[in-house]
Amino acid sequence: MDDRVPGGIAVIPIGDMTRPEVYLEQQRVLVVGSPGRWHAVAGIGLDVTPGEISLQVGKPGAARRIPLKVLPRDYPTQHIQIQDQRKVEPLPGDLQRIELETARMAAVKAHWTELEDPALDLRQPVAGEISGNFGLRRIYNGQPRQPHGGMDIVAPKGTTVTAAAAGRVALVGDFFFNGITVIIDHGQQLVTMYCHLDRVQVKPGEALVAGTPIGAVGQTGRATGPHLHWGAYLNGAAVNPALLLGATSR
Repeated sequence: MDDRVPGGIAVIPIGDMTRPEVYLEQQRVLVVGSPGRWHAVAGIGLDVTPGEISLQVGKPGAARRIPLKVLPRDYPTQHIQIQDQRKVEPLPGDLQRIELETARMAAVKAHWTELEDPALDLRQPVAGEISGNFGLRRIYNGQPRQPHGGMDIVAPKGTTVTAAAAGRVALVGDFFFNGITVIIDHGQQLVTMYCHLDRVQVKPGEALVAGTPIGAVGQTGRATGPHLHWGAYLNGAAVNPALLLGATSR
């Protein structure tokens, strides 16, 4: 799991006897373990510049710092052709919609739900070929856009998509880029996102166990064919979902 690069995860031992509060860039970080053997599990954003950053252990303003060296990672480039030019160059009305949708999703990703032991061994939510790896530098119709913040899994339209771990449905919506989407809160700002769905069969607030069917593979939003975009987030940062896959999924 430990891969200290932009888009990676840092697992840092913390020897406190009581469960510590740990922060990275003002975002609280997931902590698991037991007294004297706690570990902070911090997501490193794709936009983080390689070099030394630090975790803060304790309340902001009265914290000790633990240095964390972020190593460089050169992600490959992927060129994609989209027939709907609006999905590359949105109209002014589209931009307003995108701004509102981005804010809604960001609020969910930043929400802290207290949970003692979130599941960190995730299940791949649908079987299929990986068509787009995490971190790809994406170029749509010749125009650079944001790096790929998830894993694309190709599967036939209508294939069942399941929850990667136990959690609670935090958001269901139909978004401009992501299409029909479900976001699940697994506790302590561990969040998974399922995009481009054809349909959804869960509701906001619903408690799920790992493997619960949540919807079906589709081609909604900005998609060139039926597939699932699966994203994972820690302390608000998109991280490589492959780092969280359990032995069965691997």
